[in-house]
Amino acid sequence: MTEAQKRIAMVGVLLTLILAVLDQNIVSTASWSIVRELDPVHGLERLPWLITAYSLAATAALPLYGKLCDVYGAKHVYLGAVGLFLTGSALCGVAQDMGQLVAFRAVQGLGGGGLMSVTMVVAAHLFPPQKRASAGGAGGLIAGLGLVAGPLLGGVFTDHVTWRWIFYLNLPVGLFVLVSAAVVIRLGDGGLRHRIDYLGAGLIATAACLMLLVVEWGGKTYAWDSTTMLSLIALDIVLFAMFAWRQLTAAEPILPFSMFRDPTLRIALPLQLLTALGMAGGIFYTIVYLQAAVGVKATDAGLYLIPMAIGMVASGTISGSLIGRGRGTKPFLVAGMACVTVAMVLLSRLEAATSAWTLRFDLFVMGVGFGMVLGVVVLLVQNAAPPSQLGVATTSIRFAQVLGSALGTVMFGILLNRATASHLPPNFRAGSLAGALRPEVREQAVGALVSGVQVVFLSAAGVMAAALVLALFLRTSSALPADPPAPQRVKV
Repeated sequence: MTEAQKRIAMVGVLLTLILAVLDQNIVSTASWSIVRELDPVHGLERLPWLITAYSLAATAALPLYGKLCDVYGAKHVYLGAVGLFLTGSALCGVAQDMGQLVAFRAVQGLGGGGLMSVTMVVAAHLFPPQKRASAGGAGGLIAGLGLVAGPLLGGVFTDHVTWRWIFYLNLPVGLFVLVSAAVVIRLGDGGLRHRIDYLGAGLIATAACLMLLVVEWGGKTYAWDSTTMLSLIALDIVLFAMFAWRQLTAAEPILPFSMFRDPTLRIALPLQLLTALGMAGGIFYTIVYLQAAVGVKATDAGLYLIPMAIGMVASGTISGSLIGRGRGTKPFLVAGMACVTVAMVLLSRLEAATSAWTLRFDLFVMGVGFGMVLGVVVLLVQNAAPPSQLGVATTSIRFAQVLGSALGTVMFGILLNRATASHLPPNFRAGSLAGALRPEVREQAVGALVSGVQVVFLSAAGVMAAALVLALFLRTSSALPADPPAPQRVKV
């Protein structure tokens, strides 16, 4: 590929990442309008499935995408994932009831599972290792902007046009990506012609989806200590064990354990899992604190994340540029982990009367840390993985991130409920904060909830501290490898 073709392809890659990030944040703002139009009677009951259907489908497809990239080539899988995502988006835009919309969201999720993972594989093929850092910095920039732009765009389309445009918006952007990628991208075809471990893919997809359902139902639909939940958790453990056994015995495993002989890959996977688990206690519970304890409206609560987005954009851009110029990746990763840990400790000191500027400063520090962490582990893995396993290695890291977020949601949700309940009067629930309460009762309930949020942030700080220690053991070179010398033509 020429440099011009690579630049066009990279524009398409960045646009694909924009679609992925926006789609994760834009639907929540429009959810109430969707319910009122499609099913005002029973739509609220099905509303959680609007998010869950997408997440389940995307997670189920993730493990298979990596292997398909290594077998059939990243370009073909990339085009297929974008095409499937656009098909689902178009169908969501014309849905006539909640049942159709949930089903079409699942179709969209099957393609969405490849938007973040396969796109990163394509980007890794487009540029040599020392230039991948700049792409990672751009990815961090997009992630930071998406945190704020997603909810705002969702609100604009819902209030001034129609919620259907949050899905139609994907079509022109996605069509440009499809056409440009088909014309300019020239990658290898994978080079492997072996059987794909569909049984292993099915086992890990089922186990991951069941884990997400456990997260969704636990403490809400079923009590955590109920027979149903305990049975589902036991079944999930069995499925993960069966998947591990299958990977040890399959001729062409979907996740070759031989990858983890490399010291970088061996540490990167649990590191990403811990990082995602710790981050799950950050953004979500900041919103919970703002809405329940401070009384900020949902739309305004999203605006409080702007300082965090600014921190992410600034640190991600600077660190990506410096890594691209030859600076080592490990110092930025360690510094980012340290910043996030400090930010979590600062957030654990929040009170109901804490000033908005103190909170914004804490979120800015957390954003600076996120900016140096996001994408760096993927960069290290892509540089360490052999070319024949680049797709599997990249999607494995993404998969670890999904599972870490799911585990974090469960763990911190249980901590919040128990810590809050321990400070509440008997027979009083924190959920009653949404209703009208006497001032003295509300003050006690808010104080209990703030105490619970403090426990969550302090626990998240502990998880990030563990990730920081693990990051210190990463073996990386001081700088990224240089470009190989250009081959010389020799007359024979």
